[in-house]
Amino acid sequence: MPLRSNGRLDWDKLRVFHAVAEAGSFTHASETLNLSQSAVSRQISALEEALGVSLFHRHARGLILTEQGDLLYKTVHDVFAKLNNVESLLTETKENAEGTLRVTTTVAFGSVWLTGRLKEFIRTYPDIEVTLRLDDQELDLAMREADVAIRFNEPKQPDLVQRHLGTLRSNLYASPEYLKERGLPQTLADLNQHDVVLFGEGVAPTSAVHWLAEILNKNNINCRSTLRVNNLYGIYRAVKAGIGIGPLPEYFLQEGRGIVQVLPDLEGTPIDAYFVYPEELRNSARVAVFRDYLVREIARARSQLTVVAAQSSDTLRTAS
Repeated sequence: MPLRSNGRLDWDKLRVFHAVAEAGSFTHASETLNLSQSAVSRQISALEEALGVSLFHRHARGLILTEQGDLLYKTVHDVFAKLNNVESLLTETKENAEGTLRVTTTVAFGSVWLTGRLKEFIRTYPDIEVTLRLDDQELDLAMREADVAIRFNEPKQPDLVQRHLGTLRSNLYASPEYLKERGLPQTLADLNQHDVVLFGEGVAPTSAVHWLAEILNKNNINCRSTLRVNNLYGIYRAVKAGIGIGPLPEYFLQEGRGIVQVLPDLEGTPIDAYFVYPEELRNSARVAVFRDYLVREIARARSQLTVVAAQSSDTLRTAS
């Protein structure tokens, strides 16, 4: 039985195969496809016969892809994903943007800054289903692990479109409670009398997030490192809890609450932020409206930061 019919691939069998591979059983796939279980089973048997290979290992608890089945699944999954994307690109406009938009960024930025700013976007574009995947490891956009990314280093892949969003500045922060107990450092040398929270294992030693440790070493400051964390959000929680003084991007002051800036003249290495997406999504309305919304929100946040910094200074004077 040939896989092709009248010179064309039998997409029906491939569609059924994809659904079975996703579901892991004929029963669940039949519910998804609105077909009988026997019809699904016959389609898979016919596909296996046409290819001359077994696509699934069958056992009492369900189905597992064979090596050949896994190869076919990866190819079919990629093809169907691209077909769905092309369909969306052909039908949507900026006024009628719709479909799933999978956004990835770091855990800290996504949790502290981005998530709380999506309400207006979701209400403005109710037909766009936003999915956030927060991960400190960069996902592969070319392999469609996500549609768009907000990244904090310049992308090197040539097939990615990028938009510079702005520059993040980092400073030192502490909780008001900590400063009441330990006092307010006035100079860098005063940190000898304080506890600090630093980045720990799992972060590249050349990363810009290590700027505080580099300054302390360069100036022979022997403050006590009470805690090391490999995640910005973890550092924020530690600083807010009063464990010590820690380095954080400025958006934590605006969005995080419960912390104040200390030694304002001490700044970390600036970090550039980029909005990134694959070339094939260049004309996507979903991507365009989200990008424009993001640019507006960043501009608005930047204008509000001066007010928040002034409030932080008032809190600092009270704490000291």
